[in-house]
Amino acid sequence: MGDSRPDPRILGYLSSAREDAEIIRYDILGSQAHVLMLLKTGLVSKTSARRILGALSEIMRRRRSLFARSGSTYDGKNAGGAASAEDIHEFIESLVVERAGAAHGGRMHAARSRNDQVALDIRMKVRDNINAMCGHILDAAESMILFASNHRRTVMPLYTHLQQAQAGLFSHWLLAHADALLRDYERLSGAYTRVNKSPLGAGPVGGTSLPIDRAYTAELLGFDGILENSLDATGTRDFAAEYAAAVSIMMSNLSRLAEDVVVWSTSEFSFVELEDDISSPSSAMPQKKNPDVLEITRARAAEAAGYTGAILGIVGGLASGYGRDLQRTKPLLWMVSDAGVSALLAVQSVLGGMRVNKVRMRRVAEASDLVALDVAERLVLECDVPFRTAHGTAALLVQHARAIRKSVRKMTMGDIRGALRKGGAADAKQPPAASDPKILHAITSSLGPVSSLRNRVSRGSSGYAEQRRMISARKRTVTRLRNALEERKKGVDEAFASLKKQAKRV
Repeated sequence: MGDSRPDPRILGYLSSAREDAEIIRYDILGSQAHVLMLLKTGLVSKTSARRILGALSEIMRRRRSLFARSGSTYDGKNAGGAASAEDIHEFIESLVVERAGAAHGGRMHAARSRNDQVALDIRMKVRDNINAMCGHILDAAESMILFASNHRRTVMPLYTHLQQAQAGLFSHWLLAHADALLRDYERLSGAYTRVNKSPLGAGPVGGTSLPIDRAYTAELLGFDGILENSLDATGTRDFAAEYAAAVSIMMSNLSRLAEDVVVWSTSEFSFVELEDDISSPSSAMPQKKNPDVLEITRARAAEAAGYTGAILGIVGGLASGYGRDLQRTKPLLWMVSDAGVSALLAVQSVLGGMRVNKVRMRRVAEASDLVALDVAERLVLECDVPFRTAHGTAALLVQHARAIRKSVRKMTMGDIRGALRKGGAADAKQPPAASDPKILHAITSSLGPVSSLRNRVSRGSSGYAEQRRMISARKRTVTRLRNALEERKKGVDEAFASLKKQAKRV
């Protein structure tokens, strides 16, 4: 067959060394755990284990210099170090053999394949990414909740279809986005339980005839257990797709927040103003403050969705078992993670440097007909009018108020009579209160955004009392989730510390 070495250009095309930089540490940790298991089961001698673990420890200490790339992995020229290898697993094994000798280092790869090895490394990397992402989510949610504490009485209009709908509080808007982030935390934490299963020892696809202890390596690496079926363990990337999807959903939530702030920072709204250091001036128009950070957040949300779609496309197009296609899920995962963390940090910066125009928000709320629903509900509550009838009466008042260029709450009794007459309500067969100008005037003149919010009592509403309760409850939730996250991280850290200690002991 002649020289079996591939063309350098083909090697560059096949190599994953560039993306594998993210999993070097995990590959070494996995190898250490694997060697300890081989020693425990008698598959390697103590001498071989000592030599291999010594080499791995040295590689761990010097990994930054050892894995520094020279040249390009794609043109095949001047490539050295990790860049000249097909992947990081091959390169680390070659370094171990070089340092420990072939008689010892050549024993390290017994009872495993690169298929279960790479699946292990990705799971450990994604596991840490989830914990880091969850920490940033809690930081962002907590900043929103604290911001909300300062705006429990900041009146603003709430919107549906970008049309003014009801009077609300700025704290309510903040809590809505904090709640979405807390659900993102829950989604990622749910994914963590499925990520945190060890595939190591599954072999290429069907297991091994060697007497290994998969549960032992899983314990050494801080996993909750093993991914039992060897075919599933090596070939699946559903955990990667689930993680990417959870991050993409989080990004879509942040994108919606970004869109709100972009709109509200326009001169037409002027609800908020962005600090100079989180906005950009125009190259030609000096009066402008462009919300570039928020616009990039919207774009990166679309990118994350694209990466997730690509992962699903790769995984969904494969037959059972390992396919080299799966190699390309790694860079997509790293890009999804980068997009998520960057967006969380950016949004925190935006909220931390955003001035809220309380006067403008309240003025808009008071000038509009946000009390229309309150008129209908007062008729229901105080006058026993069926809601649909009350809704129709309130609609008549709003239509006439707009025709005479007044707000509903500024209408006189004569204006109300005109509205009822114009709508034919006065002659209709309906409860008297729904067509009584005196009753209607008493209701409309007593209503406003503040009274509306004071009367809002449904659980989770934008009422003053509910805001106090929800803010306190969210603070407790963040504390509880942060404690749970620290316990989760502690479990992994303790496993790695124990692994290091056991490797040293050998």
